[in-house]
Amino acid sequence: MKRMGMIFRAKANKALDRAEDPRETLDYSYQKQLELLQKVRRGVADVATSRKRLELQLNQLQGQSSKLEDQGRKALALGREDLAREALSRRAALQQQVTDLETQHQTLQGEEEKLTLAAQRLQAKVDAFRTKKETIKATYTAAQAQTRIAESFSGISEEMSDVGVAIQRAEDKTAQLQARAGAIDELLASGALDDQSGLAKDDIQAELDRLSGGTDVELELQRMKAELAGGPASKQAIEGGAAGSQDATQQQNSPHKFDKQ
Repeated sequence: MKRMGMIFRAKANKALDRAEDPRETLDYSYQKQLELLQKVRRGVADVATSRKRLELQLNQLQGQSSKLEDQGRKALALGREDLAREALSRRAALQQQVTDLETQHQTLQGEEEKLTLAAQRLQAKVDAFRTKKETIKATYTAAQAQTRIAESFSGISEEMSDVGVAIQRAEDKTAQLQARAGAIDELLASGALDDQSGLAKDDIQAELDRLSGGTDVELELQRMKAELAGGPASKQAIEGGAAGSQDATQQQNSPHKFDKQ
């Protein structure tokens, strides 16, 4: 069971490594840091709200304390010492509340300052991580593109290997068809195969065409030499040579010569 578990974890790790994209991982980490930064900012806002609420309560209690102090003075001025004592007693109770609220206010203010400093530091880290993230992503993308280009040039990439195999198959089929066509032409020329189209020539006609073609080439060559020389004697010699060549061709094509062959 331990061995099976190790094999399963190894294969799962390999599959995850194949499916993992570092750029997506960096984007996810950056998103989590932004969420944490947002929570810290929300905490700062909550502490600031509580501090502001305490300040309002302090202002209200201080106003009531001042009012009771004025009432005590007026009571003493009117000779009502009992009212003055009651007003001062209430003022003393309010003063204790004011002291407690001031202590809480100082505590909240300190927490707010700490959270604000933490938020600033976290913001700086997030900004630095974002810059590094974009740099790593750009470098990874460039390296990936260079790898694909190198694989394409070397022919080891999957796409280019498929193209290379297709080209090789096409070349093999082309060579096979060319060899088959040449073999059929040779068989038709030798008479081993019959041309069903009726356009093929027999061996006698093929020999006559070959002889007449060679004579035409010789006549054209002599005519070109005469034109370059520019002499009328050369032209007459060419014409005489042409006539002699025609007589020779007729003698070669005569039935007696063919019988001797």
